[in-house]
Amino acid sequence: MAEHTPRLHWAKAAPDVYKAMVKLEAAAGRGVDPVIHELVKIRASQLNHCAFCLDMHTKDALAAGESVERIVQLSAWEESQHFYTERELAAIELTEAITVLTDGFVPDEVYAKAAAQFDATELGHLIAAITVINAWNRFGVSTRMVPGHYTPGMYK
Repeated sequence: MAEHTPRLHWAKAAPDVYKAMVKLEAAAGRGVDPVIHELVKIRASQLNHCAFCLDMHTKDALAAGESVERIVQLSAWEESQHFYTERELAAIELTEAITVLTDGFVPDEVYAKAAAQFDATELGHLIAAITVINAWNRFGVSTRMVPGHYTPGMYK
């Protein structure tokens, strides 16, 4: 089957928005452990079905030394908790709670687990990073960005 074409090249159509997103991404990411940041990006992208972002962030994670096993197990993290640290699990669970808001607000127990693992500054950055990847996912899915052409570090 042939690959689809994008609906819109939104970075070209709205360059001011794209540049603002890049700045927001950089600001949020400065306060998040790089391994956790990639796990959060991958998990949110799985939940949002963003093939472009999955392609990008799995490749970036692999290039940074993440294992294939941990990336593969991420979609079933609740049954594969032994692959992740307590901090990573708290971040992954918070990612799911923030990403899937159809079930209601972020549960107090999920937030409390994250607050126990991250100080206030780290938690603020983590919440921002989760919010930013969700925004990127929505740009990617709505404009049908095409996966498969990304190489690690391409946009840095």
